[in-house]
Amino acid sequence: MNYHLKRFSPISNSENAETSSDTIFEYLQEGNIIRSSYKSKNIKQGHLLGIVNEEGVIDMRYHQVNIQGELMTGTCISTPEILSNGKIRLHEEWQWTSGDLSKGNSILEEL
Repeated sequence: MNYHLKRFSPISNSENAETSSDTIFEYLQEGNIIRSSYKSKNIKQGHLLGIVNEEGVIDMRYHQVNIQGELMTGTCISTPEILSNGKIRLHEEWQWTSGDLSKGNSILEEL
């Protein structure tokens, strides 16, 4: 699966997430490496870097500076679902590696 230049936004999040519906991720992919920069009302600046396997599952790490000025880091496994309209829905299981180390879930959809 190729995510190059595809854009995604969260449609649901755990309460401990910092992303919101105004967060837009535009993925850039070279080979099996994926990356993105992002911002939102709660995030001053964020980046993610990941590896995509043959099934399109992304194993990623992210870091971001939130509006409180805190540097937050985490890990995420993102599993794709192809919708009937051909767009991609990503089911994400993530965990903070900073702060309270809590876990969460998010669903992103291709714009």
